[in-house]
Amino acid sequence: FPMAINRHTVIDARFTEDPSISLKSADEPDVANFAIPVSDISSLQPQWAKYIAAVAAECNATRGIVGTVATDIPIGSGLSSSAALEVATALALGFDGSAQELAQLAQRAEHLATGVPTGIMDQLCISLAEEHHAMLIDCSTLEVVHIPIPQECKIVVSFVTHRTLQGSEYGERVRQCNSAESIIGPLRLASIDMLELIEDATISMRARHVINENQRVRDFAHALAFNDLQHAGRLMNEGHASLARDFATSTSVMDAAVDEIQKIPGVFGARMTGGGFGGCVVALCSHDADVPGWTVSAVGAARLA
Repeated sequence: FPMAINRHTVIDARFTEDPSISLKSADEPDVANFAIPVSDISSLQPQWAKYIAAVAAECNATRGIVGTVATDIPIGSGLSSSAALEVATALALGFDGSAQELAQLAQRAEHLATGVPTGIMDQLCISLAEEHHAMLIDCSTLEVVHIPIPQECKIVVSFVTHRTLQGSEYGERVRQCNSAESIIGPLRLASIDMLELIEDATISMRARHVINENQRVRDFAHALAFNDLQHAGRLMNEGHASLARDFATSTSVMDAAVDEIQKIPGVFGARMTGGGFGGCVVALCSHDADVPGWTVSAVGAARLA
């Protein structure tokens, strides 16, 4: 249940006649400089050049670009910095398909660049967001419902610890969920009583998280629609507890940070955000809650300017 926030990745570039890409980062001295197509994306440096090359490959780009890239999204924070770079690169290279096609292309690029079987939520959020709204997404159909965010609350993001999905157990969680689906079918359609069919206790726990989380997401959308911030907050708290207990993608540092923020007066609920194993805590709060971090607002989709 994501929303696009007022943090941005901006590429300022022009097309070149030769098939090469040269982008200088505003934040580090290294330049992403390579001819396209790239035969071995994994060998590219700096690290972020891999994402750009992967997008160029998925776009079948024949014209290069030269320019700069700047971002105020903390890297490794669980706030979709790589997805933002992928979508921005595709637009800079002239992609002119639908928003759903843009998200799918960016997801394929992520897989190509990292080898991690990530989902499409981040890319869909960036490509299809609406101002002042969060998004209820069915990632199997790419159906999106935009849910207004109540004016009576604020959303605060607190950075806790750096993380990367490469080298983490993220891929193992995907495989465990696939194992569960081979027994009880698509988890988005499964019910808790079907877990009795899964003999492996770990696989059962992973599936239990997904089944319960899917219901929490639907309930959260309903709570926001009816301005029931207390219920929405409880669902966030329950979601984090499930991430820690059943899905095992939290950490002791993240759990301590979430617990501390949940106890702050005016906080309705808080949980880890992102793919797990570190990153940020997102909190749903009253406007007078004193929560460490930065208050974010929901913005619209990525665009050419």
